[in-house]
Amino acid sequence: MANLVRQLGQRSLNIVQEAGGLMIFLLESLGLAFVPPFRPRRILQEIYQIGVKSTLIVMLTGAFTGMVMALQGYYTLKQYGSEGALGSAVALSLIREMGPVLTGIMVSARAGSAVTAEIGIMRITEQLDALDTMAVNPIQYVVMPKLLAGVIAVPLLTAIFDVVGILGGYLVGVVLLGVSSGSYFSSMAQSVVPLDVNGGIVKSLVFGLTIILVACYKGYHTGAGAEGVSRATNQTVVLSAVLVLAWDYVLTSFFM
Repeated sequence: MANLVRQLGQRSLNIVQEAGGLMIFLLESLGLAFVPPFRPRRILQEIYQIGVKSTLIVMLTGAFTGMVMALQGYYTLKQYGSEGALGSAVALSLIREMGPVLTGIMVSARAGSAVTAEIGIMRITEQLDALDTMAVNPIQYVVMPKLLAGVIAVPLLTAIFDVVGILGGYLVGVVLLGVSSGSYFSSMAQSVVPLDVNGGIVKSLVFGLTIILVACYKGYHTGAGAEGVSRATNQTVVLSAVLVLAWDYVLTSFFM
């Protein structure tokens, strides 16, 4: 019993320490965002690495998500004679919830793991120490461009996810199941309000910052050797996904 209590206490301390470390890392990074030299080229490079290279997987996920939602929604709404509301159901589900959340999880799996591995390798090969030796702040040079790129790229990827998902829902609902094209889009236009869109944007901004922050933090503080990088990469994907879902609940409660 005493051993169990000791383990629970140690885990609680580890969680608090991790949360404090992430917060300090975030504040230090944000503080350097307004300190020259600014490196727009590096930010564009990171947008390409995080955003452009994640576009295909986000589009595929969005398409199949929209198709599945249209298929499930059609047969559910048909029981109540409300097939015309299919467009509304698909659009609201994607814009409010599925778009930001699934985009965040896909980005954490593809880009977050890559960021952790990159920075982790820089740590174990002492490249970060070399930057310090040359009077270049490694957080400003390596971390900040990635954070800014994440905040820019994830909302854009979420918008792509939403559009492709709506088109996927159209393909199943209208083309395959025979729902009226006019009712599909008119119900969508009547039900989606600016608050829904704004909520999705805010979620994607928070998710983008959270995912890349965790990825950079885990890579920056990785353990020694290939095993340390592997462990940090795994922790990044798991922790990012959990935080995305936790943030989704908090932000959904705020916008309801």
